[in-house]
Amino acid sequence: MLRLSGITKSYGQRRVLEDVSLEVRRGELLGYVGGNGAGKTTSMRIVLGVTEPDSGSVTVDGEGVTAAHRARMGYMPEERGLYDTMRLHQQLAYFAELHGVDRRTAARSADYWLDRLGLHERRDNRLEDLSLGNQQRVQLAAALVHAPDVLVLDEPFSGLDPLAVDVMAEVLRDEAGRGVPVVFSSHQLDLVERLCDRVCVLKDGRVVAAGTVAELTGDERQQHLLRTTAPESAWAYLATDIDHRTDGTVVTLAPTARLDDLVDAVRAAGELHELRPWRPSLTDVYRDVAAPAAGAATPTGTSPTGTTSTEKEQAA
Repeated sequence: MLRLSGITKSYGQRRVLEDVSLEVRRGELLGYVGGNGAGKTTSMRIVLGVTEPDSGSVTVDGEGVTAAHRARMGYMPEERGLYDTMRLHQQLAYFAELHGVDRRTAARSADYWLDRLGLHERRDNRLEDLSLGNQQRVQLAAALVHAPDVLVLDEPFSGLDPLAVDVMAEVLRDEAGRGVPVVFSSHQLDLVERLCDRVCVLKDGRVVAAGTVAELTGDERQQHLLRTTAPESAWAYLATDIDHRTDGTVVTLAPTARLDDLVDAVRAAGELHELRPWRPSLTDVYRDVAAPAAGAATPTGTSPTGTTSTEKEQAA
């Protein structure tokens, strides 16, 4: 198990991380999400020993992380850290040897990952000759070539086409299947929802939500999506909350109200086009917990997931 406990980090007067605690169990995929500047990359660098925290600790299976532990970690940075003019097979074998793998095993492992990621025919190509998507595959192979005990991946799906996304998702599932704790950051919340066992949401350096996808998106309230021509006044007395959306109206029934009561009230005043159970997506949850505070300035180009098209995540 990889565990961060009470991690705090500041750069000058700027507090980047504030008492961040999370754990990634063996065989588990953890999605690490948050806007630019939330603190994701900084906490990953702390795990890898690139950056030291001001306070808090990182452990693997209950032991303080040492250089030996970090040699058994696989790290995929958001900014590629490969050699542009080095040939793929040579490069991957070299990275494996840097992690202590003997030369023969390193060569075999490089072959395996090039084949697994659909790059075997390009084994003698230089990195600079590949598309950005294929370079991303090589970066993943470099993180995996030494059979790591822990995987830490920063935006591994960035720039990939749908087929490449499927390949990478399958690889991460397989790594978790062999007992590796896998944590990756992503702005693709639909992918995180589909792929991950648990999710941790970071905002302004603090954990604002964490749990399984079901725990974060589940809702014990009686929520239904309604599409009707009946006026809201005809049935609103049955609801404790009404949320108008582009695809219909989400109705939260009062504890004493029955679904049949809603159906009767709607049909008495208009046509009922659709009524089905509804629960929020991970994107809905993210918007609730990570949205800017009312009145806060929003950066130009902000996407629905809180990222911007112009800013890079610096020290985050």
